[in-house]
Formats: sequence, C-alpha cells, structure tokens
Amino acid sequence: MGKHVQIDWSQCALTETIPGKQGGVPLVVGTRIPAQQIFEEYELGSDVAEIAENYPSVTASRIQSLLDYAHLHKMQPVP
Repeated sequence: MGKHVQIDWSQCALTETIPGKQGGVPLVVGTRIPAQQIFEEYELGSDVAEIAENYPSVTASRIQSLLDYAHLHKMQPVP
C-alpha cells in the first residue's frame, strides 16, 4: 500500500480549521472541502482543471495556490 503524505496546513491562509466542522480538519476557506483531499486528488493524477470541475466553489487559481503551498509544506510520509 502507498504512503500517505501529510501536509502542515497550519500556516496556509487559504485554509481554516473549525472545531466540529468536518472533524476539525483544515478546510478550504468558506467551504466544507478538506484541503488534504484536493492535494490527494492531484497526487492521484487529477489536474487542476479536473479538480476545479469537481469543486466549483473553489477556483482553479485557488487550487493551484493550495497545491503550491502543499508541495512546500509536505511532512514525512505516514505508512
């Protein structure tokens, strides 16, 4: 089984963590979409346009910014 890459979203201005909302995971600001989910879809082969199509409330430029942040803030893979 592949390794799960965790991102430290704590300093990302495009995410928010709200206790009790979606289990307290970092979400794209103003949505219920986990930031990690967008990153994982990209890692599985979806491009920015496909992800934007799946999440119409998040612009392609915002998705690209989230991915840029994620690539700079990857933590050690979790088995």
